[in-house]
Amino acid sequence: MDNYILIVDDEARMRKLIKDFLTSKGHSILEAKDGEEALQVFEENKPKIKLILLDVMMPKLDGWSVLRQIRQTSQIPIIMLTARGEEQDELFGFELGVDEYISKPFSPKILVARVEAILKRTKTNTKEVKDYSGIKIDKEGRSIEVDGKILELSLREYELLVYLVENKNIALSRDKILNNVWNYDYYGDSRTIDSHIKKIRHKLGKKGKYIKTIRGVGYKFEL
Repeated sequence: MDNYILIVDDEARMRKLIKDFLTSKGHSILEAKDGEEALQVFEENKPKIKLILLDVMMPKLDGWSVLRQIRQTSQIPIIMLTARGEEQDELFGFELGVDEYISKPFSPKILVARVEAILKRTKTNTKEVKDYSGIKIDKEGRSIEVDGKILELSLREYELLVYLVENKNIALSRDKILNNVWNYDYYGDSRTIDSHIKKIRHKLGKKGKYIKTIRGVGYKFEL
């Protein structure tokens, strides 16, 4: 079964531009021209779609609405495309579970690089499940289980928690976390990390206490 990338944008020219660059790298593409069509295409092709490129400003249903509905049933990686570059919009997107955020206009080559980086990170051959005081990390399945329950984590939340856990007892600065988890030169506010940590702690429940805030530095995972 082919793995598909779903491109959702109301501008046909933009869809074609992205599609041309991705297909030249061997990726299979599905398209949707508005939010309603995006949800329909996603439901009909859910098993084979591996990533979604989702525009924010669209007719019928905007990108935020589409994102909310998809996140109710799926943690598929989602890259938001937007003409807005405001920091508050970006933080809002991460709160809703966006994995990546790219402002228009963007370099198609950079977009392809980020798409391929995310797809690469969602594939792993590590078949080991590690247990950290009841927090079980399965890298092959890209899942984290707490007290027998699978956590519903976005890709970025998953990678951040794994990074903290695998560096347990080490105080990690926000800059170091950005460089290692976000994987590129991120120019936004470090509050992005704080927002993700807040959500992860909530999802971990009582075990959220293992993520310590190191004042003036960043965070540390400590059992």
